Order: sequence, then structure tokens, then C-alpha cells
Amino acid sequence: MVTLAEVARRAKVTGATVSNVLRNPQKVKPETVERVMAAIRELGYRPNLTARALARGRTSTLALMLSNIANPFYPEFVLAAEREARKRGYFLLVCNTDDDPAITRAYLEQIAGSLASGIIVMNTDLGEGELTDVANRGVAVVLCMWEHVQPSRTLPCVTIDFAAAGALAATHLSGLGHRKFGALVGAGSGGPQTIRLDGFARALAAHGHSEKSLTVVHAHDSLESGYEATMGLLHRKPALTAIFATNDLMAIGAMQAAADLGKRVPDDLSVVGLTDIVLAHQFRPALTTVRLPTAEIAARSIALALEMVEGGTSTQDLYVVRAPELIVRESTGPAPSRRRRA
Repeated sequence: MVTLAEVARRAKVTGATVSNVLRNPQKVKPETVERVMAAIRELGYRPNLTARALARGRTSTLALMLSNIANPFYPEFVLAAEREARKRGYFLLVCNTDDDPAITRAYLEQIAGSLASGIIVMNTDLGEGELTDVANRGVAVVLCMWEHVQPSRTLPCVTIDFAAAGALAATHLSGLGHRKFGALVGAGSGGPQTIRLDGFARALAAHGHSEKSLTVVHAHDSLESGYEATMGLLHRKPALTAIFATNDLMAIGAMQAAADLGKRVPDDLSVVGLTDIVLAHQFRPALTTVRLPTAEIAARSIALALEMVEGGTSTQDLYVVRAPELIVRESTGPAPSRRRRA
């Protein structure tokens, strides 16, 4: 078996430099990294991860716990998180809980502190109390994208201003002259996405719309549920001219329902989503949505977890990344009444 010392001799560097290249390549000169990696390839060196973990007192693995890998948002998030972890010399273990608290607990029991030194937990059915118990065992736990997070939390959290995201959608639709709105509010393992709705409703009120102008329907966070909810909503409220969905999958389902009901998007019905998954601009008509800074959220979550793994504590309890951004595409347009006047 090729040893680290042999790699160091071949690359004409110290053993410590080889270790840095494997663990923290950003701290080593690029030309040195290239020389060491060439020696590793030539010799066929494979690091002993178990020995490394024993020597360091921790593994080189972080775990990311998410609720449903079938939701396109999560693979996009995983891609960004994995790139950031790899850049910092760590592996990322992805744990799909399938919206099942029992699976979540099983993952925590099996990986916390053994397979993974740090865990990033996206919305789950578990409360902070159970996750705090894991943290008290010496495992770095970071919450990510939790919507109902309170300042008194005991665990650090990376999130965004969900209310501001909803407000952007409302301001856009109001500015287009819409007066009768529908809202599809998704619910996954993290609970109902009500903060997004609250931001939307408050912004409508600020723009002079009454409570009666908004009809709210709750559904599961999926394309199919968005379709079914919209079919019911438009049968009950056929005069609606705009729909806001608290995630892109439901928004796309809403556009499919509108098409099946003979409504044209955006001529008869404008639709706004929230997230900006890749499918949002691939679908036709392309979806107007409120973009979340997915890559930045992922990178900050990894950085915060490693700050705790390597330093023992976090410098912040709550990290709110930059504001969401309205991305206007083809699924929104002037309200039919305004278009007729023009």
C-alpha cells in the first residue's frame, strides 16, 4: 500500500503539505496542489479515511438531511452543498428522510458523531429539542431553510426572509392590475409555508387590497397537489386572475390545471411561484418566480457546520442570506381588465 510519505517524496514536499492538499487545498499554492495530485495519481495513493478520522478525532464527512429528494429543489441544493464541502476537503453524505420522522431519527442515531462530524438539517418533522440532544453529544448541528425559526433557538440556522419573498410576488401581481388573487400554500415535513403567505397577504393589504380579494387553499408541496388545488380553486372562484404558489412545483401544477380548464397563461391567469428551480425556466410558459439564493444558502450552511466542527462553536445563531429576487418570465402579465382597456 502506498503511503503518504511516499507521495510526499515523489512530489518533493513534506507530509504535512500532502495532508493540507487533501484536507484544505485552498490553503496551498495551486502549483503545489497540482504537483501533489499528480504524485497521488502516479502512485495510486488512497488515503485511509478511518485512520485519518481517528488521528483527527473526527471524520471528514458532513451529513445533509432533507425531506424528499424527489422535489427538484433538493438535488439542486445538494449539488451546491457537495461542491462547497468538497472544496473544503470534506465528503457530503445525503440522507433522504422521505418525510418520515422515524427515518429521520434512525439517520441521526446511526450517523451523528460516527459517520459524520456535522449535520445540516433541512425542514423535518423533528423539533429542535431532539436535534439539540444530538448537538449535546458533541455533533455540529446546523438548521437550514427552516421557515418557523425563532430568535431564542439553541441551534444555529441559515435561512432567508420568506415573508419578503411572498411580498415580492404580491407587489408584482398588484402592479399588473390584478384584483382577485388565489394563493396555494404548500406543506411538507417542515409544516405549512405560512410565512410566505403572510408576506404576500400583508403586501396586498399595503397596496390597498381587501382581505376578500384573496382566496387561500392549502395543499401538499408537489406538482400534483398544485394541480388539484387549482382545479378546485378555479371552479369555486372562476373570476380569479392571479395565483401565487408558495413553491414552484405547485405553480407549475397550477399552470397545467389552467390549461386543462381552457384558461391561457398569462392572458387569462397569471401565476407566480417561489424558489426558481431549473424547471421554472424550462417549462412553457416559463414561470415567473421569486428566486431563492440556493447556492449561497448551501455554501453558508456548509461553512457554518465546518466552523463548528473545527472550532467547536458558531459565531452566529442566525444567518439570513441576501434577499430573494423576483424573476419575471412569461407566466405573468397585465390583468385581463387592464388589457381590455389598453
